Amino acid sequence: MMKYIKLTCCLCCCLALTVTVSAQNAPAYLTLKDAVEIALKNNYNIILAKNNNAIAQNNVTIGNAGFLPVVTGDLTQTNSRQHIEQTRSDGTVNTIPNAKNSSLSYGPNLNWTIFNGFSMFANYDQLKQLKELSSVSSRDTILATTADVIQTYYDLTNQYEQIKAQNGAIAISHTQLKYASDKFSVGTASRLDVLNAQVNLNTDTATLLTLQQQFKASKIRLNQLLVRDLQTDFTVADTIVVDEKLVLGDIIAAAQTQNPAIISSQINKRIADINLKQVQSSRYPVVGVNGGYAWTNSHTPAGFTQMQDTHGLNYGVTASINIFNGFNQSRRERNAKIQIDNATVDVKQTRLNVEAQISNLYVSYLSGLDLVKLGQSNVAIAKRNLDISLDKYKIGTITPLEIREAQRNYLAAQSTFFAAQYQSKVAEITLKQITNNLTIQ
Repeated sequence: MMKYIKLTCCLCCCLALTVTVSAQNAPAYLTLKDAVEIALKNNYNIILAKNNNAIAQNNVTIGNAGFLPVVTGDLTQTNSRQHIEQTRSDGTVNTIPNAKNSSLSYGPNLNWTIFNGFSMFANYDQLKQLKELSSVSSRDTILATTADVIQTYYDLTNQYEQIKAQNGAIAISHTQLKYASDKFSVGTASRLDVLNAQVNLNTDTATLLTLQQQFKASKIRLNQLLVRDLQTDFTVADTIVVDEKLVLGDIIAAAQTQNPAIISSQINKRIADINLKQVQSSRYPVVGVNGGYAWTNSHTPAGFTQMQDTHGLNYGVTASINIFNGFNQSRRERNAKIQIDNATVDVKQTRLNVEAQISNLYVSYLSGLDLVKLGQSNVAIAKRNLDISLDKYKIGTITPLEIREAQRNYLAAQSTFFAAQYQSKVAEITLKQITNNLTIQ
């Protein structure tokens, strides 16, 4: 037993030295606000979303919609070598072996569609709607990433509190082992009590190691979201404050005008309407103008004119109308109208899905708040019960199993309390994300 006490003293000294060294090299404290700012700056999903949004904005031009003419610079050269035999009207024969013909033409050309059944106007409206859809998608990505960072951060806080509670359980197990050893040394307890206390301490230590491993994995996850060295060490806040003022009716009302999924479905409905206009434009004529200026040089040794140079302006008007295309025009219009119906249904379905999601989250939010209130009282009761049990165990009026049960109850009460806090916070974060109202206090 003296050897065991000496070993325990050595372990305590080593632990004290470790704590001192750790205090000198304590990891930096990471606030939630700093974490979100780093993610908004570095996260790859956000960068990609912003780049895609920039592309959509760049596409909104009248040229891309088809309003402007197309001007090209064209050059054409043709060459040929031919053996020519010509019989003239007077009966004479003219033979030209290996006659070389060549022609060179170059100059600018303009093609401009000035009317295509209002399709160019529909195209421009479509480009603007696609830009708006990309902007909503970009905001949704930023919201989702921010929510992910916040949830991961508070998950670390929850795990940190669980580790603190487990350390408390280990301290109690150490106390229980000390009491058992003291009783054994004076002959009032058996070696079995000491061994049971040691087993309890080892079990609690193993649980702590598992919690620490999960805590490190969550740190890596947060570092990944922040796009920085995955091994960066840091500490987080040790408290979770839940906003208790959320009202279901206000959340549902805000979601109707702010939720990214609902807004996206409404934009897709407008794009479907525009698509019908684009299809219907094929019923109208297409009118265009063209013009250019060309320089042409040709060599024809067998012709009446062996060499010719020309240059000048050319211009004209083109017009065409679809008279019959195998009833495909009617088919395309019917399909476009069905797509509008589908988009209308999708708007209604998205609204219903969002409302159902909000309702479920709000139930979880309220349940978590109730569990938090109950948990605070339960933790205090369990702690009082554990203190009384330790005093009774010290004087030998209760068994080791009873003190272990009191310890488990206290640990379970703490775990339930922390889990309830995290549950309510996650529900709160998701509800605010759905309504595009996610802010950092």
